Amino acid sequence: MVLISRRGIATRSATALFITILMAGAPLLARGETPTHRSELAAAVRQLNALERLVVQSAAQSQAAPGERYHFDYPRLLADLERVRTGIQGYLTPVRAQPRDPVELIGAYRADNTPSAELQP
Repeated sequence: MVLISRRGIATRSATALFITILMAGAPLLARGETPTHRSELAAAVRQLNALERLVVQSAAQSQAAPGERYHFDYPRLLADLERVRTGIQGYLTPVRAQPRDPVELIGAYRADNTPSAELQP
């Protein structure tokens, strides 16, 4: 009975914390780019990291009892946290294409012994 209570409390607290973080992040997306926007998103990533540690601890402490019909899906929650973290980090550090050299290569490296008209002054 005590084991079920602890597991239930851990599950409810992890779920409540996850929902709270998601609700807190919603205004960040609606505001647009502000000077503090990047720092708030970086703080959200740190909070996701802390939440992930709590979820891993909770998953380690809870064990599915034989015959139990429902259980909390910790791997799915961890995958969702990783996806949210990856999305925020992708926004904070977007992948940019490398600058390209607009000058075309000539490709003809065989030179004649006669001076070219282009090289004469």
